[in-house]
Amino acid sequence: MIAKLKGRLDSSGIDHAIIDVGGVGYLVGASSRTLAALGPVGEAVTIHTEMLVAADSIRLVGFARAEERDWYRLLTHVQGVGSRVALAILSALEPLELHRAVAAGDKAMIARANGVGPKLAQRIVNELKDKIGTAPAGGPIGVGVVALPPGDHSADALSALQNLGFKPHEASVAVAAAVDELGDAASLDALVRMALRKAAK
Repeated sequence: MIAKLKGRLDSSGIDHAIIDVGGVGYLVGASSRTLAALGPVGEAVTIHTEMLVAADSIRLVGFARAEERDWYRLLTHVQGVGSRVALAILSALEPLELHRAVAAGDKAMIARANGVGPKLAQRIVNELKDKIGTAPAGGPIGVGVVALPPGDHSADALSALQNLGFKPHEASVAVAAAVDELGDAASLDALVRMALRKAAK
């Protein structure tokens, strides 16, 4: 599983970028928001990724921020929302805007994205409203309702716990407690193990 790429931006297109990592070019699909955040060709970039494995292909989708990747995962679990539609939504709305729209039941806001009609927007609201908690009043909080403290691996630890079945709020509380106990420099493995202990209490 490829969770993150750190290299140089080789080139970019309408819906993708090529990241050069040690001489190997990774083709990464991305939202227009992520592509705009990558900066100019030739510059160093770090991009969070989701690997999509099908019977006849392996693809990478990239995100400038971990919370954008978390929202992609949530959106693609909604019936009728594939990778292309999820990226269109993330191109139209920032994670915080999307969080507020879902929490408030604002299907019109979600329907601003290309390829999203009123029925699909309503389904997204219905299926995700109970999974995300209350809408944050402000600040760069993505899927969870608890702002994570700074740390090299906080966002990846949060994703790991959510992949194990923890709800966003539970996962963010556990990771925040783990970072508080272990410190910002804790390894991802240590952070996940401690967060699991915190979540089990």
